[in-house]
Amino acid sequence: MDLEKQKRIEQRAYRFWEAEGQPHGRHEAHWHLAARQIESEEELSIPEKPKKKPSERAAAKSGRKKLKR
Repeated sequence: MDLEKQKRIEQRAYRFWEAEGQPHGRHEAHWHLAARQIESEEELSIPEKPKKKPSERAAAKSGRKKLKR
C-alpha cells in the first residue's frame, strides 16, 4: 500500500473514531471501514476506455481513418 493511501485511511479512520465518541478498542473496525470506503472510491474514479463505434473499429482494422462528412 502506498503511503498516500495509508495516510488517507488513517485520517478517515480517525474521523470515524471521533464521530463515535472516541471509544476504546475499535481501531481495527474503523480502519477496515475506512479502507473499504477508500477502495470503493478508487474503483469508481478509474475511468473506463471509451468504446469505439462500429465504423471506427472497421477503419482502425483497415488502417484507415474514418472520413467525416
